[in-house]
Amino acid sequence: MRALVRAVAALLGAASLVAGVWALMSPDSFSSAVGFPPHEHFVHDVGAFQLGIGATLLLALIWADALSVALAGYLVGGVAHTVSHVIDAHLGGSAAQTWTVGLLAVLALAGLVARLRQLGWVVGYVDSAPDAAWAPLVRQKTVVLTTYRRDGTAVPTAVSIAVAGERAYVRSFEKAWKTRRLCNNPRVTVAPSTALGKPTGPAVEAVARRLSGAEYRAASRALVRKHPMLHGVLVPLMHRLGRAKTGRTVHFELS
Repeated sequence: MRALVRAVAALLGAASLVAGVWALMSPDSFSSAVGFPPHEHFVHDVGAFQLGIGATLLLALIWADALSVALAGYLVGGVAHTVSHVIDAHLGGSAAQTWTVGLLAVLALAGLVARLRQLGWVVGYVDSAPDAAWAPLVRQKTVVLTTYRRDGTAVPTAVSIAVAGERAYVRSFEKAWKTRRLCNNPRVTVAPSTALGKPTGPAVEAVARRLSGAEYRAASRALVRKHPMLHGVLVPLMHRLGRAKTGRTVHFELS
């Protein structure tokens, strides 16, 4: 049943995006197909609202926070609505209307940024019952992972993390120096940090284990669920494009 609901939401979201782009790019064709009066700006506004609806449905599939989804969907529709008013200025309306819809879009952006900051910029799904040792890192977007060279020198690296019960998962690529260091010495420390890797809290000692098979896929799912855009799209794309130089993606379990 869960898969069915997600499939329906994905289908409706994609259909709304297609309708929105169609109405914005070819209003005459859209009007003819659906029987609307041939009013260019009216159809452009319909397209903007369809984009907002489609974005809301699709984001709801990967974002866990309802307020973030609603604000982001409104923002997409609001930006498209503002653009339609700007490009259709010669068709009528007033500058006051354009400024109003633009300011509402800016307000939605401000609300979304504020909400994301409240969430620590983590919009995906996180473990609701983590081990006590990992609890401080459940909602943490970035951590500093410290690995050790053969001579004992500590090397800190900023990475994303996902917690699942008694374990946490991190991702790297095969030819990375931290991957090599972990193969030589699996003992690490993990601490919450800023996006640039500046520690913001106490470190947790752990042992890393490279994963394969079903465990590899479980780690990937955990990272994607917590960081849907970053680890669902951007990081895999970068790893794939740079595979000749960096090697394959690898996952480690920290316990």
